[in-house]
Amino acid sequence: MLSQDRINSYHENGYLSVENVLSEHEVEELRRVTDEFVEKSREVTDHTDLFDLEPGHTPESPMLRRLKGPIDHHDVYASTLRHDGILDVVAQLIGPGIRTNGNKLNMKSASYGSPVEWHQDWAFYPHTNDDLLAVGVCIDDMTIENGALLVIPGSHKGPTLDHHQDGRFCGAVTDPSFSDEAAVSVEVPAGGISIHHARAFHGSAPNTSGAPRRLLLFQYCAIDAWPLTGGGDWEAFNSNILRGEPTNQPRLRDVPVRMPLPGAERAGSIYENQSVLDQSTFQRRAG
Repeated sequence: MLSQDRINSYHENGYLSVENVLSEHEVEELRRVTDEFVEKSREVTDHTDLFDLEPGHTPESPMLRRLKGPIDHHDVYASTLRHDGILDVVAQLIGPGIRTNGNKLNMKSASYGSPVEWHQDWAFYPHTNDDLLAVGVCIDDMTIENGALLVIPGSHKGPTLDHHQDGRFCGAVTDPSFSDEAAVSVEVPAGGISIHHARAFHGSAPNTSGAPRRLLLFQYCAIDAWPLTGGGDWEAFNSNILRGEPTNQPRLRDVPVRMPLPGAERAGSIYENQSVLDQSTFQRRAG
């Protein structure tokens, strides 16, 4: 469980890391299952509903940048989403009623690994209140060299900046006033978790090391936070509740919102959204 000082730090800075949440055995299981999916990706040559491929992926040299919706494809991922050690931490930050609103497994292959440009998760899925966060389960040690999560402390208290280019959503900050000079890296050993607020600016650079960086990402929100794009089918919406009881009374807060509309020119994943960018912060620095 988190100390009050650590809870205060999260609310002040918009991010946190917690070590030793998963056991060694649980980490090994995640690695084993993830390796099996990488092997299975040899069978495909283009993106699918499950696989998001790195440029250069081939059957002989499989390289994934994302598994989409992994909890729907293996029980090990699904059980990790519901891990009591994770949910106990999340409950201390957003309250006891918890819903999930998304999941993915981002991978950075050794000596490559696509960057993720600066963005706010909030730009993709604004809600009626901002008690939303993402937990990154570290399957490998997450270091600066292999593309650790980068966060700008305190940015979750500020505005929602434009994530549009040429009038369409592109999944990355395009506001010319944006600066990442205050960014910090979140380094976490395997078995630990990173946490960042949905409104916090974050991204990650390419992997320049010889070690992979696989990060299982779970989105969690307070049970009374409702998506502004609509809850959809009532039964389906409530099937995402992990703790607590359904409510049809959204909690409303004065939060800055920009809708992710008109939609992205290239859909499928954040990588595809961002592929149309005229300028790439991390690729430009790498070059």
